[in-house]
Amino acid sequence: MYNFPHYSQERDDLSILHNDRIKKLYKSDPPDYSEAVAVQKELRDKVEPKNGFKKVKTVAGADLAIIRGRNKLVCGIVVFTYPELKEIERAWEVVDENFPYIPGLLAFREGPAIIKTYNKLHKTPDVLILDGQGIAHPRGFGIASYVGVLLDIPTMGIAKKKLYGIYNDPKDIAGSYEPLISKNGEQIGVALKTRINTKPVFVSIGHKIDLPTSIEIARVCSKGYRIPEPTRIADKYVSELKKELV
Repeated sequence: MYNFPHYSQERDDLSILHNDRIKKLYKSDPPDYSEAVAVQKELRDKVEPKNGFKKVKTVAGADLAIIRGRNKLVCGIVVFTYPELKEIERAWEVVDENFPYIPGLLAFREGPAIIKTYNKLHKTPDVLILDGQGIAHPRGFGIASYVGVLLDIPTMGIAKKKLYGIYNDPKDIAGSYEPLISKNGEQIGVALKTRINTKPVFVSIGHKIDLPTSIEIARVCSKGYRIPEPTRIADKYVSELKKELV
């Protein structure tokens, strides 16, 4: 049983955002689409495609769910040792849904919940894995990059579905992968086969990590399931939280 906050409690879910331009976006109703796209493109230039760590000793998976009818999002993050993948910590948070669903701008909707939950961790992981895209996005700035840049931490995306780009199917061998290519011919990630007889997942960098390291982490974290362990367990955790809430 989880100890949830009262829904009537007043909380400033946007206090975790330090960029005034982004805060203004959240306070507009409806949000200014062109301004959101402009912010996305501006933040894309801040993505660092190189490792911001010497060695990976811990990783974490993050996931969240919508509590429909209550305008709330519930987020859970689970931290593990790496490469052993022994769980060492969990954190969760419920936040207001301050940004509507707009295709291509999902990071603005989900980002604050993930950031607020991350800030509750006692053990900050070396790499945070998001169930979504990093730079494998039409404007090169998905949820993994959004969270990574705003927190200035190493992040990567492992998505169940392709959002953008073209690829060839990898061989039906666990650990095999093929490049995911943008319309401009740039490699923006890989289609990774984590388990035989299943569809690939899509790995891309978020921030402060390179693609070879992201691929290696995704491969190591695949423990016989299609979805790598950190985000798979985070998904189960969020499902439990949501059941308690509704």
